[in-house]
Amino acid sequence: MSHANARLTVHGRMELIRRVIEQGRPVAHVVVELNCSRATGYKWLKRFREEGVTGLTDRPSRAHRHPRQTSPELEAQIVQLRQERKLGPARIGPLLGLAPSTVHAVLTRHGLHRLAWMDRPTGVLIRRYERDRPGELVHVDVKKLGKIRPGGGWRVHGRGSEQDRVAERDRDAGVRIGFDFVHCAVDDHTRLAYAEIHSDEKAVTCAGFLLRAAEHFRALGVDRIERVMTDNAKAYRLGKAWHAALAELGAQPRFTRNYRPQTNGKAERFNRTLADEWAYIRPFDSSDDRAAALPGWLHTYNHHRTHTSLGGLPPISRVNNATGHYI
Repeated sequence: MSHANARLTVHGRMELIRRVIEQGRPVAHVVVELNCSRATGYKWLKRFREEGVTGLTDRPSRAHRHPRQTSPELEAQIVQLRQERKLGPARIGPLLGLAPSTVHAVLTRHGLHRLAWMDRPTGVLIRRYERDRPGELVHVDVKKLGKIRPGGGWRVHGRGSEQDRVAERDRDAGVRIGFDFVHCAVDDHTRLAYAEIHSDEKAVTCAGFLLRAAEHFRALGVDRIERVMTDNAKAYRLGKAWHAALAELGAQPRFTRNYRPQTNGKAERFNRTLADEWAYIRPFDSSDDRAAALPGWLHTYNHHRTHTSLGGLPPISRVNNATGHYI
């Protein structure tokens, strides 16, 4: 694809060739009509005469020669020091007489992760883990959002508006409009997600949500949920309805380490995406208005939104090898 400031596209280059070759017109006249320089016009004319139509296609801007590129032998030494001695760019650089930025570029080119992401004795990547198959582990969490007053709050009407003053008077009087509890489930392997909005996070509510989430995943091709990871809330630890729902699905409970929400990191990260791309994407007129936008956003997330950890493909691609594009 041509860069953003290119004067001529492939079709424009073909038009230049047509006017010069077929019509026999001077290059100096044609380039004025096509709003490009004489040098550009003569460049494409030369390429066409040497290579034909294929010479008019875009070429990569990468240089043909890299006389100062790090040699393969030196790159091998960098990789060896990293793998055997677990050294970072700041320490490898002085050992080999290179800038740390050069060492970092080499390590990145060879796909070697940061030292903080690996287990030092074994070299095994531990920062990111991923289950091997869909349904092997599902992360469940609850995102709490403040309800929106009917008609919208200050985000819609602005600071100092009548709605803002009413909200401030209610706060001073101890009146609260409450919260929406967004229950979320994310499959570890595929990143497929499901969410519902409820008025509480009691065990019965959580259990019903889990069963509906399992049905949703089943409709997308994830036949069975084997394990469910949650935090240590009483609804999950002690709730009879929750454990009955797990038994109905034939799933085993898993819990996060105390004071370590990172254990349930995929659910936590989904909550942030949920907030950024749905809950706070625009000012809503009411909680119902916000809730109405959730199903459509979930469909986009699962079927169309590109996911960086999936190589730019949507979560559904992990189930049926389908591809999608961000909408």
